[in-house]
Amino acid sequence: MPKDRGPHPSAVQQGRIAYRKRQAVRSVLLAALSTAVLGTLLGFLITGAPGWDRVRQAFFNGEMARESFAPILQGLWLNIRLFVVCALCALALGLLIATMRTLRGPVFFPVRALATGYTYSFRGLPLIIVIYLFAFGIPGLRLQGTPSVTVLGGAAIVITYGAYLAEVFRAGIESVHPSQVAAARSLGLSYRQAMRHVVLPQAVRRSAPPLLNDTVAMQKDVGLISLAGPIDAIRAAQIDQMGTANFTPYVVAGVLFVLLALPLIGITDYVTLRAARRQNAGT
Repeated sequence: MPKDRGPHPSAVQQGRIAYRKRQAVRSVLLAALSTAVLGTLLGFLITGAPGWDRVRQAFFNGEMARESFAPILQGLWLNIRLFVVCALCALALGLLIATMRTLRGPVFFPVRALATGYTYSFRGLPLIIVIYLFAFGIPGLRLQGTPSVTVLGGAAIVITYGAYLAEVFRAGIESVHPSQVAAARSLGLSYRQAMRHVVLPQAVRRSAPPLLNDTVAMQKDVGLISLAGPIDAIRAAQIDQMGTANFTPYVVAGVLFVLLALPLIGITDYVTLRAARRQNAGT
């Protein structure tokens, strides 16, 4: 005899499931149709413009794209390495600064003031100015052992984004209810142990979506390292553009940056959606 596989959905439930499937298919078809119509309309408007031929030749030249692809891709490898190092360092710095700002007691006032001044200053300074100060100002001091402009530019990115990430971490830390710290202290944990084992794990988990959003922003801002002189993807595109007076290399570099960001953007959307589902399930 066949085994019972459990209760089967009722006729009403089956009708609801079928209706939802029909609605999902209908939504997908409508979305595809509206997207096709809008894309076709934009295509006609752009390609029908009087100056389209000049724009296509200056920005979407296939021959120029093929010639500039290899050096731009080689420069992109520098952007990738710089992004990985800067992201890890900025996350560590942001967590450290956020922890410093949440220290309690009057004895830690100088530490809190220093951390607060840092976040206020570097959240207000444009990144391009910080890169100029680090890449050109520090070498001007003529100190022995001054690192390369690539390292100095990366340090500018880390310090600037560390201030943003510190505020994200601090918001996550302060979102944990104080009763959890009190409960941990009542169990014999010190304040440091309570922060490490109770508060910080929850803060990092709650802060994951905005942290990833800032990381996506950093991924494209590492292209500003070209202002300091290293030949990355943007600098390679600029060299080709100056030699040919054609802007297609910039478009190639932009496409490569978008492709580089897509996996991280997908992870960010997934983490954000999962966090929203957890919150809705809890309520």
